[in-house]
Amino acid sequence: MAFGRRRNRIDRSLRERGVPPEPQVREREVVETTGPWDEADAPDDGIARLDLGALRLPARPGMELRVDLGPQQQVVGATLRSGESLLQVAAFAAPRASGIWDDVRAEIARTASGQGASLREVEGPFGTELAGTVMATPAASQPGQPAPQPVRRPARFLGVDGPRWFLRGTISGPAAASPEAAAELEDAFRAVVVVRGTAPMPVRESLPLTLPPEAAARLTKTAPAAPRTPPGGAGGGGSAAPDRTTLDP
Repeated sequence: MAFGRRRNRIDRSLRERGVPPEPQVREREVVETTGPWDEADAPDDGIARLDLGALRLPARPGMELRVDLGPQQQVVGATLRSGESLLQVAAFAAPRASGIWDDVRAEIARTASGQGASLREVEGPFGTELAGTVMATPAASQPGQPAPQPVRRPARFLGVDGPRWFLRGTISGPAAASPEAAAELEDAFRAVVVVRGTAPMPVRESLPLTLPPEAAARLTKTAPAAPRTPPGGAGGGGSAAPDRTTLDP
């Protein structure tokens, strides 16, 4: 879905913040959006949101927010949990006047196919998305036991191109196979606010995430037993799971 609500206002806001203009190219078709939101267009909707720097995620009753931490305790991703379903959210730098979701979507589908999974393009509430199955390895039931064999699990990949940012969402669990079960996580994704900032960044570089001060203070009292590899870039990937911590709404 092209992100274009009140585009002139966004461009004006970028100029006021000192962001240099980019070369003029033909604009994508501008359409209305009801979210996710750019900081310049975020509505005064009364929704409580947790500030993670580049992302402001809705804090909803009964929904758990977990953050993924890299080797230096930096935030490298965020996950919202509703029952047995998960929504992973990540934001990346993108060009001002052209999106990257078409390319990222093709890369995700190609990678999934190479791993024995099956994804297809469908039209969803946020425009074109990928839906189908991916290969996942369940956790071992007992320490020291051999890792279980990978199994197919339902998944959906959402993408929204915003002004100089790209937002990716990955839904897994029951919500990936049931529209009714997905409604709560879709509403959460719709309520996300992206804070791109004015600093120049390479296309597809992750937008910087931070912990709220209270959560950061708690983490300074403990350290992970061993560093882990943070997740991959806009197209997904990564060789190991990061450490995780749960934030209170």
